[in-house]
Amino acid sequence: MSPADRLRVAVAACLLAAAGATHAQAPSDPFEGWNRAIFSFNEGLDSALLKPVATGYTAVVPELVRSGVSNFFSNFRDGWSAINELLQGKPVAAAQMTMRVATNTLFGIGGVFDVASDLGIERQREDFGQTLGRWGLPAGPYIVWPLLGPSSLRDSVALPLDLSWATGALTNDGAVRVGLTVLELIDIRASLLSAGRILDEIALDKYVFIRDGYLARRRSLVYDGDPPELPELPDPDPAPAVPK
Repeated sequence: MSPADRLRVAVAACLLAAAGATHAQAPSDPFEGWNRAIFSFNEGLDSALLKPVATGYTAVVPELVRSGVSNFFSNFRDGWSAINELLQGKPVAAAQMTMRVATNTLFGIGGVFDVASDLGIERQREDFGQTLGRWGLPAGPYIVWPLLGPSSLRDSVALPLDLSWATGALTNDGAVRVGLTVLELIDIRASLLSAGRILDEIALDKYVFIRDGYLARRRSLVYDGDPPELPELPDPDPAPAVPK
């Protein structure tokens, strides 16, 4: 799972809160002390650096240009989605995503314009963490990584492959690779400015809000939006039995 997608998934907690939780099962978070410390570090880094830069980027760069940058990065990641759909045994979806990439690359000037969406070829995002989930690997404990943000043990195992499919892999030039990576991060953070403000306003405990939203959304993605029912947890403090 790419850093860009991890930032998007964290904000998906807002949507999950609106939809409501279907079960009261507690998330697996045995490393909460570590996770909260890294979460605070990430929040500080975002406030001091990422958010101001993204705000300036939005203010200075015209919307048309920003849209082209986002389309370019998304088109590159669509190729990884096609591979993962094939690994998950979804040949039709894989073919559709391959067609999407080919269309945007050939007729969208390298993906700068999203011609495929205009033609009705919709994006279906997949990553190797979802592929491992489809193969039956459980999510495991929740983990927060510096800069990369929310994850799970399963998604962390998939991380090296997901990160290897980054836009920077397009070139062997170190400076260009760093520049592409930084631009991608700024672009994604800029797209989350409005959602971030909403999250700050409605979350009483932002860490818990993002954790629960991340775990629930990742589970939904693994099962293509139709996850199986979770067993209800037993009442930790049941009422004492009334003697007859």
